[in-house]
This record gives sequence, C-alpha cells and structure tokens, in this order.
Amino acid sequence: MCEIRRGLCGIGKEPMNRYHSRCLKKIATLFAIVLLAGNAGLSAGGKDPLNQGRLTEYFKIQVVDSATGRGVPLVELRTVNNIRYYTDSNGIVAFYEPGLMNQEVFFFVESHGYEFPKDGFGFRGTKLKTLPGGSAVLKIDRVNIAERLYRVTGQGIYGDSLLTGHSAPLKNPVLNGLVLGQDSVYTCLYHGRLFWLWGDTSRASYPLGHFAMAGAFSDLPEQKGLDPNVGVDLDYFVDEMGFSRPISPFKEPGMIWLDGLIKVSANQGAERMVAKYARMKDLGDCKERGLVVFNDETNLFEPLVRSRPDFLPYPDSGHGFAVDVEGEKYYYFGTQFPLAVRMRVRALWDDVIDPNRYEVLTSLEASDDRPKQTNGACRWLRADALGGCGRTGSMTAIIGALKREKAKTQLYDIKSGKSITPHGGSVYYNAHHRRWIMIFVQHFGDSSMLGEVWYAEADTPVGQWAYARKIATHNKYSFYNPKQHPYFDQAGGRIIYFEGTYSHTFSGSPETATPRYDYNQIMYRLDLDDPRLTLPVAVYKLRDNEDGNEYLLRDAVEKAGKWDSVEAIPFFAVEPERANDMLVGVYAQTAPAKTGGTISLSLSPSDSSARPLFYALPPAHEPDENSSTVLLYEYRHTDTGQRLYSTDTELASKDWIRGPNPLCCVWKTPQGPILIDGNAKPSDPQR
Repeated sequence: MCEIRRGLCGIGKEPMNRYHSRCLKKIATLFAIVLLAGNAGLSAGGKDPLNQGRLTEYFKIQVVDSATGRGVPLVELRTVNNIRYYTDSNGIVAFYEPGLMNQEVFFFVESHGYEFPKDGFGFRGTKLKTLPGGSAVLKIDRVNIAERLYRVTGQGIYGDSLLTGHSAPLKNPVLNGLVLGQDSVYTCLYHGRLFWLWGDTSRASYPLGHFAMAGAFSDLPEQKGLDPNVGVDLDYFVDEMGFSRPISPFKEPGMIWLDGLIKVSANQGAERMVAKYARMKDLGDCKERGLVVFNDETNLFEPLVRSRPDFLPYPDSGHGFAVDVEGEKYYYFGTQFPLAVRMRVRALWDDVIDPNRYEVLTSLEASDDRPKQTNGACRWLRADALGGCGRTGSMTAIIGALKREKAKTQLYDIKSGKSITPHGGSVYYNAHHRRWIMIFVQHFGDSSMLGEVWYAEADTPVGQWAYARKIATHNKYSFYNPKQHPYFDQAGGRIIYFEGTYSHTFSGSPETATPRYDYNQIMYRLDLDDPRLTLPVAVYKLRDNEDGNEYLLRDAVEKAGKWDSVEAIPFFAVEPERANDMLVGVYAQTAPAKTGGTISLSLSPSDSSARPLFYALPPAHEPDENSSTVLLYEYRHTDTGQRLYSTDTELASKDWIRGPNPLCCVWKTPQGPILIDGNAKPSDPQR
C-alpha cells in the first residue's frame, strides 16, 4: 500500500504529514478526473464509460407502444414478490436482481392510460427468461388519446438506457442542475430563447430544497434546440454547488410562487419579463402579492410592486398569452381554480404594473364597495370600475364576487354529458383548427382528484367553452397544472405538446409515490386530427333582421364581421370539415321573398351545390338522461311565418307553433351567460 501511495504522490521520503496531504490531494484529483470523464460521457448523450464493464449483467426490457413502436416511459414492471421497476424515457428497464437472473420471471405490466393484454388467467403480464446481457420487447396498448413521451425534469431520465448501453438525446440524461423534483412549469419566449420557470425544487443532499422558483433556458426547436418529440435540453441557473438556485429570493420568510409570466417593453423600449408573485406561509396562507421583474444582469426576479394578498381581481393569474384586440396587443390570462379566461391587460408597461388597469370579463356592477350580480351580459370592465385596488376591503369583495361568478361556468364530457370542473391548465390559439384550445385537469375526476387531463375548444379565447374530451388519465395519482407549449407545435398545429406535474400529492400517498418520476414534469403529445377529438362547436343566432333569424358558425360570423350581432348560442353542432358517417347534414335555405324571405333549416339541400351549414345526429337518435344531446325543433311564427330553432320543447310565447317532429339531435348549450370575445385575435408571439 505504501508503494502505491508513493507512486500516486510521486515522492520519496517526506515527512508523513506532508506525505498524506499531497497523497490525498492527488487521489482527490484522480477521482475528480474519473468523475468528470464519466459526466462528460453522460453529458454528450453517449454511453456511460464507467458502465461498459457491467453491460452484460443487465437484462434489458423495453416496453413499446403497440401502435407506434416508440418506448413508453412510466411503465411499472412488478415481479411476483413485488419488486418494482419503472421504465425510463426510452421505455427501458435495466433488470438485475440476484437470485432472479437466468430464471423465468413473471412481470406484471401496468401503466397510467396504457393496457397490457391479459393472459389466460386474467393477469396483465408475461413471463421472461432473464438472461444477463439479453433483452426483450413488450408491446403495450395505449388507451389514452395523448401519447406519453418522456420526463422533462428530475434524476435518472435515461438511467436504464445508459445501464444497458443505449445513448440518450439529452446533454444531461441522468441529472441536471442536481434537481430531483420540481413543481408546476411556466414559460416565456425571451430574447430569442425559451425561458422556463418552476416552483418548489427538491435536491439530493437534503429533504428540503429551495422554495423561491427555479429557472432555465432552452433553445427553440427551429434554432439549435432539440425536436420536442425527443426532449428538451435545459440550461439551469445553478449555484456554486451546481444545484438549481433560487431566482426570486425575498428577505422575508415564506415560499415564493410566480405565475402570469409575460414580457413587455418598458418605457425605455427594453424587453422586460414580468410575473405575478405570491409569498406564501403555507399552501393556503398568502402573506403578500405583487409583481416581480427579471434582471438580465443578475438573472434574478426582483420585486417591482409589493401589495396585499388581494393585489389583483384574480390572484391566481395562470398562464398569460398574447392577443390582438382591434390593433392593440393585450395579455389574456387563463385564471386558475377553476380555469377560465376572465382577466386581461394591455401590453403596456404602465398598464401591466397598475392593478387598477387590469380588466375582468364580468356581469358584475359595483355597489357601495360590494359588487353585485346582475342579469346583464358579460363585458370587459377595469378593476377600478368595480371599486378599485388599494381601497380597504374593496378588492377582497371583488375577488369573492368574481370567484362565485366564475364557479357557475360548466364544461361537459362529450362522452357522458356529465359536467366537469376545470381546475388548472392553459389556453392557446391553434392554427390547425383555427380555434382556441384548452388543456386542463379535472377537479375530482373518477380515478383521481387531479389526474384526469381534458381537451376543449372555443371560437374565442374566453369561450364559449362547452365540450371536452378526456385525453390522459393517471389512476390515483395527480397530474396537476398541465401546460401546453405552443412554441413546440408541429405540422401547422396538428401536433401539440403539453406537460404537467406528476405527483402523489392530492391524489395518492407517499407510500405509492413512483420512484424518480414523482414530483416531476412529464411531456405528452397530442394529434388533433384524432377523430375522437371532434367536438361540437357553437351555432350562433344573430339578431333579427329583414331576413328573420340567421344561424351561422364561427367562420361565417367572422367573415361577415357580425360578432356584435350575436344574440344567443341556441345549440352546438359539428362543423362540416369534421363530420363523420354517423351524422346528417343540416342546410340553411332562404324562402322566396313573397313568403317573407325567412331562413329555414332542412335535412335536404335546395340544390346539388348546397353545402351543409352544420352536421348533427339524426332525429331518430334517442338522447339518454346522462347525455348532453337534445332534440332540435322548428317553430313558426303565426303572423310573420318566420322560423325559429330551439331545443326547448315549448316556448313561453304562444305566437310560435312547434313543428310536429324534431329536425335533428344537437348538443345543448351550457347554462349561464354567453361568453365570447369576437374582437380577440391571435397575436404574433414574436411581437
């Protein structure tokens, strides 16, 4: 041993204290070189150089999507004696278990939103011969509409891949920023790169991480960034130890949570990134709210406006997105819990930093500092018109009234007709469907409290939201605050990407937490041309004119510039471009002028060139009591002969006579006020 030490230290006979000191330094240097070499190999996305001698020990099991052949992450493989393994982001498990190698081993195969075929006894699993250095491929069927792709954050994203000799697409495939877990994500296009923001962040060295927001940058796919189908290379802001550092520190105690992340030009013209903050004592006790602004020199968010917990009409601002309103740029916010787009602000510095200039979509009116509900239509109203920020008790009353108003809105499950409460999520414009789409998680879903993810569409950013389809499920597990990434859209918006926080919190228990995956972000992909995502759209009834009632879909209203003439949304139907063989076409016809020129709807075209106005279910369809489908009737006015179409079986006025048979079967309109904003157009995100 002494000879080895002398060789390492390169010394002859030296005093022992100096000998040991130099020896330890040399040993430390050698170990550092070895570790750096290993990390370099991992960072390059290559094979693990420290693992090459052990590759033959592992039995590689890869679980792939039976339809696409792509590896499926987050699949549990469980032995008969309850040893559990979970596939990495390539769908790979590196199996090595003393006593179970070179044996026939049965594996139960289970995953959220996926199903493995049953055997003859009803077990979902299979038997494999676990040969060291061998491999097996298992095919699993996807039940989810959305496809799970990879884990974005945390340790061991491609750990099993490296153990079995596979390369990984990431620069840091097993540990990045020393991050083990991170809460909900926000993003913003800033200085040509995508800025990422997360909440509470955990580390390996201690059960408590940091609680003042973590941040990173990544390159956009069209530049030198990864294809989002493959992954995201995150460049974290780190401290001297290499751990993701807090980027929104406050001197006062408490957890700092940011949301409503946007960029806006300051008075000097410089692009600045601004977010809303909350300083929290615990999950439900907020000590203060306000605004922070990003300092490009220190890479920190610094307080800009500090205020009371009732800083804004909607304290949970959610995700901001740019909208053009009659030539002016605004930021609209998908306010959370329940999710709805009910707040906006002009994209001007002086407006963004003044809470009184934020506008809310409401039918409320101010009355002695306590807003009251009216039966009027919803319209955009500045906060100061409702009582104003900064007045004692005023904003608290506004927040309460707005919360109660927003809670009345409903979405329906297109499959069952049951109402759904959207908890958290995001809203963005989609160029492929030319509509605004909402990705959200259901509050109190069937299989978990916050694990059921849904898709919905609307003609304008505020609505009318009506029908949704479940796209991903997480059984007895949370997948909260899902966020779409519009900068990752592909194929003209046909392919979209979204991620969410996968956590046992709220829907599971610490005992059931999935190793490595728990409290981390998982990416999904969704093909909007999947026929299961066909949802009914609003059919608008325009105000009476000389031709009687007029019924139009979004494109026709937009082309005619008649958003201000919309009087009601009497029902929902399927637009012609997305119809299927189970539906019937409904045509709009104008009667001759001598009969009053009234517009009528019919299942028969007036001529061979006529195109259906919309598609619906045939009149013989029998709506069940849990369904959202209703029969549509024609009513004729006794004096004028004008026609009116309604899902009501009786009208209050005796001047209208209902036809003997229903015209067709359509989808009902949710209760509550009409929520549309025809002046809102998608804004260029580069502006």
